[in-house]
Amino acid sequence: MFFFYIISLISFIFIFPFFLIIALIIFLTDFNSPFYLSTRVGKNNKLFKLIKFRSMRADKGKGKNLVLSTSDIDPRITKIGHFIRRFKIDELPQFINVIRLEMTIVGPRPNVIEEIRMYTDEEKKLLNVMPGITDISSIVFSDEGSILKEYEDPNLAYNQIIRPWKSKLGLFYISNKNIILDFKIIFLTIYAIFNKSKALDVLNKLLESLKADYDILEVSGRRKKLQPTSPPGRKSIVNKDEINRNYRP
Repeated sequence: MFFFYIISLISFIFIFPFFLIIALIIFLTDFNSPFYLSTRVGKNNKLFKLIKFRSMRADKGKGKNLVLSTSDIDPRITKIGHFIRRFKIDELPQFINVIRLEMTIVGPRPNVIEEIRMYTDEEKKLLNVMPGITDISSIVFSDEGSILKEYEDPNLAYNQIIRPWKSKLGLFYISNKNIILDFKIIFLTIYAIFNKSKALDVLNKLLESLKADYDILEVSGRRKKLQPTSPPGRKSIVNKDEINRNYRP
């Protein structure tokens, strides 16, 4: 934890000039705050404000249900937003969360309250550790927006085809975490931005060496279309009624 805190502090100092340039560009597009603050659930259920560069219009508007899972074709995404999401630049402000001791660099991605409400007891184990800027699922689902654009209801699609595997990969990471694995995940996260298929091949071999189950290996390779599946700790797939109950403004 302390080691990654120091790394984050040094990294933030190093990228600060770039940080300011991106913030200025976003501000000049509509003269609104360049940052997006999202309430997330951290270690031991502690709430905190996750910081991102804003990739959407400031006047997102409100509908009947919250749209928390965003596809690449979401009309709210700005032109600069598409660019910073493509290269994961929108995630850089989370180094501030690490410096504030709310996150670490590698760990299960923090979720919003609406999704935590639906967690099984097994998934709640993810809240026993510090959330991270990146993890195994960040590599496997780095194209999450592209996956969700095929579905009419991105919230439902997320909970049926992505969340179950994010949770399984997060639990797998917790069971196997060490500093060497963390450095490999950091490297593959960056590599995946430029060569996703090769990064997945390397990740698959890494998970195989850690004796991951066949289903995890199959999904981490992303060679087949993702299918609805149940989250760890339950037998049934998340349904539309559950989404309507939990994703409320």
